[in-house]
Amino acid sequence: MRLESTPELEAFRGKVRAFVAEHAPGVKAHSGVRAPDPALMPAIREWTASLYEAGFLGIDWPVEYGGRPGAHPLEPSVVAEEIARARTWPPVGAASLASAAVIDFGTDEQRARFLPRIRSCADVWCQLFSEPEAGSDLAALRTRARREGEGEDAVFVVDGQKVWTTNGQHADMGYLLARTDPDAPKHKGITAFALDMRSPGVEVRPLRELTGTTDFNEVFLDGVRIPAANVIGAVNDGWRVAMSSLGRERSGVAARGAELSAVLDDLVRLAETATVDGRPALDDSATRQALGELAARVQVNAAMIGLAQSRMLHGTEHAADALLGKIFFSELNHDLADFGLRMQGTDGLLTEEDPGALADGWWQDAHLYSRAYTIAGGANEVLRTQVAERGLGLPRESR
Repeated sequence: MRLESTPELEAFRGKVRAFVAEHAPGVKAHSGVRAPDPALMPAIREWTASLYEAGFLGIDWPVEYGGRPGAHPLEPSVVAEEIARARTWPPVGAASLASAAVIDFGTDEQRARFLPRIRSCADVWCQLFSEPEAGSDLAALRTRARREGEGEDAVFVVDGQKVWTTNGQHADMGYLLARTDPDAPKHKGITAFALDMRSPGVEVRPLRELTGTTDFNEVFLDGVRIPAANVIGAVNDGWRVAMSSLGRERSGVAARGAELSAVLDDLVRLAETATVDGRPALDDSATRQALGELAARVQVNAAMIGLAQSRMLHGTEHAADALLGKIFFSELNHDLADFGLRMQGTDGLLTEEDPGALADGWWQDAHLYSRAYTIAGGANEVLRTQVAERGLGLPRESR
């Protein structure tokens, strides 16, 4: 395993860091994968388009759509790290997933239609996978799509409900999975679609969370008509399309390391501000010991990311790599926020709206949101079962 960088990659990092410092649309107010206020969306669209134009996004796309052949495969990870380190907005939505599906499985017409609009951020995409009864068990989805007509006039009529749709309120397009053959086995009979979110019958309802924000949404689909030309890949082959696009999205893992490193730095600064028995918390030996343990875990998280990247570069990826990385990151992220809250004592009960809240209540919001990471992308309890079965080869859990 080789974890050190290369001079070429570090030179690229310097370019990205300078570009982010000059063009980023300000610091995110909250931690995590959050939906911006509507007033911020024009600036974020412009920022995203500038990243594509500068060659920092879509690096592995076909050259005719702006990709750069011969680029180092870790360049997308460097970009994600530098955006996270600057505490600014990454591109919002599911365009990276949708573009991977279109590039690998779409038609030439679909690539020509969708990819330029992703590059210009004329279209923000959302991911329409999870359902009320099919979150961690995605293959149990029940949204139905039935075909009507033949030839160029053929459409699929979709009925169902999606949930936990981040940025659904901002999305122009949706990357949708729906069941097209209800009699097929569980992982078969599913089709992937590109859905115009402005289509009649699409209703987006915000979900207000513990944080008081509405990052997620419910999406109701009532007789929504999708042209057959918007099927991504083959009909009834949507599971393979979805798993392939999810497998190609690796840059977000690198951002987790930079994100936790920045939170640890903030935690140390908080320890200089908060007090224990009338003294700075950093002077308290128990506080320093706890910070040391958290710092060690942040380093372990970085090493796990480095191992996963090394295996990816050498084609030796393990079935449990991504699962273990997500579990470790999400639980460490929660523990960092939890310690930041507990270090404030009774002031930890204050919120963003309360005068005197340390860091404007950032730790309170981060603590409440941190539970989302342990559920999104597969609940950690489910992922542990997958580690046992896929990674360790243990007998499958009895159903």
